Amino acid sequence: MDVSPEQQGGAPVLVRRRPPPPPGLRRTLKARLRRSCVCSAQGAWALVQDLFPATRWLRRYSLREDLAGDIMSGLVIGIILVPQAIAYSLLAGLQPVYSLYTSFFANLIYFLMGTSRHVSVGIFSLLCLMVGQVVDRELLLAGFDPAQDGAGPGDNGSALNASAASLAPGLRDCGRDCYAIRVATALTLMAGIYQVLLGVLRLGFVSAYLSQPLLDGFAMGASVTILTSQLRHLLGVRVPRHQGLGLVVRTWLSLLQSAGQANLCDVLTSAMCLAVLLAAKELSDRCRHRLRVPLPTELLVIVAATLVSHFGQLHARFGSSVAGDIPTGFVPPRVPDPELMWRVALDAVPLALVGSAFSVSLAEMFARSHGYSVRADQELLAVGCCNVLPAFFHCFTTSAALAKSLVKTATGCRTQLSSVVSAAVVLLVLLWLAPLFRDLQRCVLACVIVVSLRGALRKARDVPQLWRLSRADALVWVATAATCVLVSTEGGLLAGLLLSLLSLAGRTQRPRAALLARIGGSCSYEDTAEFEGLVPEPGVQVFRFAGPLCYANKDFFLSSLYSLTGLDAGRAAAGRAGRGPEPLVSEGGPVRDKDRGPASSTAALVPAPAASFHTVVIDCAPLLFLDAAGLATLRDLRRDYGALGIALLLACCSPPVRDALRRGGFLGHGQEGAGEEAQLLHSVHDAVQAARARHREPAPANSSL
Repeated sequence: MDVSPEQQGGAPVLVRRRPPPPPGLRRTLKARLRRSCVCSAQGAWALVQDLFPATRWLRRYSLREDLAGDIMSGLVIGIILVPQAIAYSLLAGLQPVYSLYTSFFANLIYFLMGTSRHVSVGIFSLLCLMVGQVVDRELLLAGFDPAQDGAGPGDNGSALNASAASLAPGLRDCGRDCYAIRVATALTLMAGIYQVLLGVLRLGFVSAYLSQPLLDGFAMGASVTILTSQLRHLLGVRVPRHQGLGLVVRTWLSLLQSAGQANLCDVLTSAMCLAVLLAAKELSDRCRHRLRVPLPTELLVIVAATLVSHFGQLHARFGSSVAGDIPTGFVPPRVPDPELMWRVALDAVPLALVGSAFSVSLAEMFARSHGYSVRADQELLAVGCCNVLPAFFHCFTTSAALAKSLVKTATGCRTQLSSVVSAAVVLLVLLWLAPLFRDLQRCVLACVIVVSLRGALRKARDVPQLWRLSRADALVWVATAATCVLVSTEGGLLAGLLLSLLSLAGRTQRPRAALLARIGGSCSYEDTAEFEGLVPEPGVQVFRFAGPLCYANKDFFLSSLYSLTGLDAGRAAAGRAGRGPEPLVSEGGPVRDKDRGPASSTAALVPAPAASFHTVVIDCAPLLFLDAAGLATLRDLRRDYGALGIALLLACCSPPVRDALRRGGFLGHGQEGAGEEAQLLHSVHDAVQAARARHREPAPANSSL
């Protein structure tokens, strides 16, 4: 708005800009269609740069400033990634070589398509757990034994198990491991397609509805589930891999029943590895400011444990379960099974949402802390392609991982070129070093997984502070975690999402409402229930509603206004017109509750001869938006107040609210034919002054509430 050079009463006059006429729908569609159909070399190159951001920043890459940090970071992440990849294969119910494939392809694809410089994309424990649950279910339905951990040393990795005769038709030429990776790739392709669609349709905002308390609670509950699933490897016992509701509880009962059959060699190895890993992690946390590079504890423990297992012949002498043969090289690509894709289409939805939410939130977090920007929709495309393309190369679902991203930042990462270095380390293992892990005990891999859960399990300590900050968020956290543990991980995610939406709806439906009064001789107004010494406005009631006015809270808006002002305008106007009871006001004046806002419409109302005020001013500054029901509420309220001789003024309306009032015809039918400027005031003080001038009242005396 511009300031007019003409003056009225010595004060500048605001002159509203005239917005340009909006183009018609047909004209807009034709313009967009023409732009999308125009093809040029410059436009094609811009599209390639948008799709592959690496083509932009690689041209500005500084070898002197960035190369050393990227190489160091990539080497450290690659060293950490190899043992974690082998370990997380236990969670997914797949052979370790598929985890290595996944880490290799995910790093290369995100290097080309990602917009974050510091995020590490690869295998993630929560997603591995969700993949493993679907794989176990499908194995059981196909006639395989999900409790079988795969081939041991010297066994054929694609051999059928003992129940081969009872397998479904068409599966007799495919062993347990073969069918497991088929299920995983079908699930991964579906999840990747969902994520790519979210990015193409620019629906990145959908992941924002997975709030941080929901994600933290889900991580906590899933971590307890992961910990429970690894106890059988830590103890070296064979228990059924339960499915469905109450998985954690039933697994614990099975573990208690089988505790007497624990393998002593696995128990001792687990105890020593856990002690070393936990002590090293604690030392690394305390000395992280002094250490330039974090200690590769997992790799050292795995190398030492492999040597002890190999030369001590722990598998042959004590029956300790080991990783088995890990083939080198790559297998030919294979198209995921369409029939399996339809079977797991619903299971891929939570997988895609969780992966998208963690990836986008981590990318935005690191971008804020390092002073650059990321594109949420491109991040969804990048993570989706990290699932779609590798699904044809025997890989399973990936996303960004917080722990490795933090290590990446701490070791001097500057760009995503470090992902190429990490992929090279994984490739080295795939081509030559993988067979060296043949005699590695599974209990050692389980120890690596359990120790990696420290960060998620420690989030339980944040619940008291979250409770003091927001009880609704704390309830979402606890309910999500408890449902994940007691019911299922998918059920926990759904319960947390529903509670988050209900919490959001509840805050919108019952926002805080208050009466305002003047702060001394200033032009500012505040809540009378929160502050003392405020100066009341004689004959004027100033009402603030801290939320939108829509169909969900219009009744609460009216009940709050009637309760605080002490007058039920609807019933009073009906009584005056001879259509209902007498005018009502609340007994003892306005009813307030400092903690919960105004009382509801159940406040005690008694007949009154007339209202004690002549104007109601509504502070619309917190009014976020106004829908048709809210507009009808204001129109009816103005009609009822007009029947009682009370004026209704609106102050501090935002442009969207003002436009809604104008389009709804509210401003064309004001009191006594008043125009828009007389009904919409720029501040609460202007509205109060206008009300006084209309009724010729003096300024308030120097009294306070």
